[in-house]
Amino acid sequence: MSDKKDNANSNGSTEANAASGSSVGNKKGGLKVHWDDSDLATSYANVVNAAATQEEVTIFFGTNQTWNVRTENEMTIKLSERIILNPLAAKRLLLLLGGVLKDYERKYGTLDIKGSVKPGE
Repeated sequence: MSDKKDNANSNGSTEANAASGSSVGNKKGGLKVHWDDSDLATSYANVVNAAATQEEVTIFFGTNQTWNVRTENEMTIKLSERIILNPLAAKRLLLLLGGVLKDYERKYGTLDIKGSVKPGE
């Protein structure tokens, strides 16, 4: 088991609340969560896509390998990771990411996404 603290995030947010539905720390009646990062792998992605069935939500992560998007008619995305979640875990991820981005924008300013992104694109 790792020597990481219960909440590895230095800004004091409680990832476990959204990720597992439990409390972090020694709050009265709370569950103490230990994050074991001994087998943790790190990947980089600048592209993400998702698809869903009734039973699962699949999220694909990859890297845009195209250098000259304006002069080429194709874009190459090298997919590197696929994460499959049940719908409840996907909903928790949605809430977690929403909170993380809200904190980010409060600290660093609003992220402006040009154009619209439609599911499956």
